[in-house]
Amino acid sequence: MGVAMISLVIVDDHPVYRQGLAMAVEAADDLELLGEASSIEMYDTLNANPDVVLLDLHLPGIEGAAGVTHVSSQGTRVLVVSAAATPADVVAAIGAGAAGYLTKAADAAEITRAIRTVASGSTYVSPTLASYLLRADPTETPFRLTAREREVLALVANGETDQDIAELLTIAITTVHSHLDRIRDKTGARRRAELTNLAHRLGIAPQW
Repeated sequence: MGVAMISLVIVDDHPVYRQGLAMAVEAADDLELLGEASSIEMYDTLNANPDVVLLDLHLPGIEGAAGVTHVSSQGTRVLVVSAAATPADVVAAIGAGAAGYLTKAADAAEITRAIRTVASGSTYVSPTLASYLLRADPTETPFRLTAREREVLALVANGETDQDIAELLTIAITTVHSHLDRIRDKTGARRRAELTNLAHRLGIAPQW
């Protein structure tokens, strides 16, 4: 029987580090690199549908926890590999849906081990960072939505159109669009289905 391959895409805006990650991946018999991108927006254009995305947090455009949410909401496992290693960074990334978190100090052996762990459905966090999660408040989210944004998100999850939302909340449709733009910027959820999944994950139920 052949080796089960794990497909990956690397999203990092530092070419030298991205090349190093690519070399680590290509040296492993069971890992297949489908592509590289320097931003979330570029990743979307690849239409690669990998098993795992190796994701930096600080990117041009969509970044941080919003980037994690954007990728993970598509059903892809996210392994963060970032120079950022503060408690807030780690907790926000895992809270946004990351299946793993490594710092850029991790060597090739740990990176490939983490990839395999994440691809198998488990979670991998560097031992030095795991203590951050033990001290985290499990009710915290990596972003803050206003009361009105939560109302709009709930109505999206209920299947309402933008016009319906405007009428139900007695606001202009341009205001609805502004609220949706802010929700997308904060959370990384772009498509209607992603916003609906986000609403369910946050436990936001429609009031009508």
